[in-house]
Amino acid sequence: MRNTFGYIGAGWRGKVVAGFLFLACPAWAEPVTVLALGDSLTQGYGLVEAEGFVPQLSAWLEAAGSPAILINGGVSGQTTAGGAAQVAWSLTPEVDAMIVALGGNDLLRGIAPEVARGNLERIMQEARAQGVEVLLVGLPAPSNYGAAYKAEFDAIYPDLVAEYSAALAPDFFIGLAEEEDVRARFFQPDGIHPNAEGVAQIVEALGPAVADLIATAQAEEQ
Repeated sequence: MRNTFGYIGAGWRGKVVAGFLFLACPAWAEPVTVLALGDSLTQGYGLVEAEGFVPQLSAWLEAAGSPAILINGGVSGQTTAGGAAQVAWSLTPEVDAMIVALGGNDLLRGIAPEVARGNLERIMQEARAQGVEVLLVGLPAPSNYGAAYKAEFDAIYPDLVAEYSAALAPDFFIGLAEEEDVRARFFQPDGIHPNAEGVAQIVEALGPAVADLIATAQAEEQ
């Protein structure tokens, strides 16, 4: 049974908690199940559960008329290597689509772009093998690693999207790009993780791309 408008919380580790499917909902209207594979930004670090990325995105999708079951596969500190190791057992049979938001911890550790690319490619390959639609969410590299590193890292996301016919959201933080006093208003004191208001801005910007992902997965099921 599935929870038509809910999500599966951050404590999920390799098992899916059953929800409830509205009895009046016909089989063809059954909502898409989406795995959100990511790091602490996905997991909701420093926030109460309801304020995290996955719960806020779930609420946004419901309000937008694209309800889905969201599985929070975010792990604090996760790298692309960890995601590549996690993805096979995370893509349980009921998963129809996946949001991949990884790369931030690779950047913090200065991991070579070719290594991050290889890890993300393994994730994309697993998704293709299991027939799962993907929205790949990028995170541009900072300039302090040098122009060559930045160019190589930033190219990973559009290159993989083109190769695997996936969808692309170029920047997880795109919803904050035009805001003033971003760090003071939308981030926790560590300056890395968004606060609840910052997450709301991020969800507002990324929500349409996730809704498109859901529509694509629904079309594939018909």
